[in-house]
Amino acid sequence: SHTFTLLKSDMNSDGMLDFHEFSQYLQAHEKRLWLMFHSLDHNNDGQIDVGEVQHSLHKLGVTVTMEQASRILQSMDRDGTMTIDWNEWRDHFLFNPFHNMEEIVHYWKHSHMFDIGEHLTVPDEFSEQERRSGLMWRQLVAGAMAGAVSRTGTAPLDRIKVFLQVHGTASRGIHLWSGLRGMVEEGGIFSLWRGNGINVLKIAPESAIKFMSYEQIKWLIRDSKEGGSLKVQERFIAGSLAGATSQTIIYPMEVLKTRLTLRKTGQYSGMADCARQILKTEGVRAFYRGYLPNTLGIIPYAGIDLAVYETLKNAWLQRYCVDSADPGVLVLLGCGTISSTCGQLASYPLALIRTRMQAQAISEGKPKLTIVGQFKHIISHEGVPGLYRGITPNFLKVIPAVSISYVVYEQMKKVLGVGY
Repeated sequence: SHTFTLLKSDMNSDGMLDFHEFSQYLQAHEKRLWLMFHSLDHNNDGQIDVGEVQHSLHKLGVTVTMEQASRILQSMDRDGTMTIDWNEWRDHFLFNPFHNMEEIVHYWKHSHMFDIGEHLTVPDEFSEQERRSGLMWRQLVAGAMAGAVSRTGTAPLDRIKVFLQVHGTASRGIHLWSGLRGMVEEGGIFSLWRGNGINVLKIAPESAIKFMSYEQIKWLIRDSKEGGSLKVQERFIAGSLAGATSQTIIYPMEVLKTRLTLRKTGQYSGMADCARQILKTEGVRAFYRGYLPNTLGIIPYAGIDLAVYETLKNAWLQRYCVDSADPGVLVLLGCGTISSTCGQLASYPLALIRTRMQAQAISEGKPKLTIVGQFKHIISHEGVPGLYRGITPNFLKVIPAVSISYVVYEQMKKVLGVGY
C-alpha cells in the first residue's frame, strides 16, 4: 500500500517524492477523508458510532450485523470509546490504499473475473472513479483474457461433458477416461479442443453485452431510490436480466459451440461452414433451439450462486473479520467457487436439456422434443441420474478453471497496470 501511496503522490513522475508533492498528496487525501467522515457522521456529533458504520455499509449493499460493525469500528478505535473521532479516522486511512468505503466494499462484491465457463451471474460493479480512469476496461480485458486461457486449459473436460450430456443413453459404457480415449482415437489429440475456438470467441461479446445491460438495468433500479449500491435481491434481478439479455444476443454462438464440439472429423471445415450447413438444412430456428431451458437455467443459477455467496461471505465476516474488513482474494475465490458450484448443481438438468436440444439435428429423424418431452424421456430411459450426466467432468473442471483464471488475471493486471 505504501508503494501505491508513493506512486499516487509522485506528480512529476521522476520516481522521487519531494516534500512539496507529499504534502500536496496528504492535503488532497485528507480533504477526501474529511468529506467521507462527514458523510458517515449522520447526527453531526463529530463521532462515528456503530450504527453509522452499519448504516453506511448497508447503503453500499453489504449487510453486517451490529457485532460485525463493532469489529470494523474496533479496528479503527484507538482509545477504546467505541466511537471514532476525526483523528482516529484520519490516522487509520491516511496511509491506507483504501480511499473510501466503496473500495472496502468493492472487495466484497461478487468477483466476476474468474471464469469457469458457465453463466457468470452477477457482473462486478465499478465505481465512478474507476470508470473515468479507464481502470474498468483494463479489468474487463484482464478478465476476458483469464477466461480465454482457463477455457482453453479445461476444454477437453468441457468436450467430454457435452458428449456425456448428449449421448446419455447411447453411451452407458462411456465414462471419463474411455470417452477421452475414444475422442483421441477418432480425431487425434487436437480433437479434444474441438469447439474451443468459438467458446473463447464468445467471451468478449458475452461479457460486454452483459456488463452494459447490467449497468443499464442497475441504473433503472437505482433511479427509483437515492444513490448507494444495490441490495442483494436487486443485484440478483439485475444480474439475471443482464444474463438473459446477453444470452439472447449471443445464443446462436452457443448452438454453434455445441455442434462444433460434437462434430466428427471432417464434418465441418470451420465455424462459418458449420453455420452455413445448419442454416441450409435446418433453417434459422435451429440457432435458437434450447433457448428456453437455457434462459430458465439462469434464474436458479443466479439466485443460488448469489445467495450462497452472500451467506458464506457473511459467515466468514462474522468468524474471522476481527482486525480488518479486507477478506483477501483467496477467501473471495473460495466463496465464489463454492457458490457457483451450488448454482450449477441446481441448474444442471436444464443445462443438459439445453445441450441436447442444441445438438438435435434434423437428419437424425427422431422427433424434436420439447423441454417437458426431453425431461420425461431422460427420466423414463435413464432415471434421475440421467439428468446429471456429465456432471463429473463439469466439477473436475471448476478448480483448474478458477486457478488458471486467477493466475492469468493477476498477471494480466500487472501487465495492464491495474493493481490496487
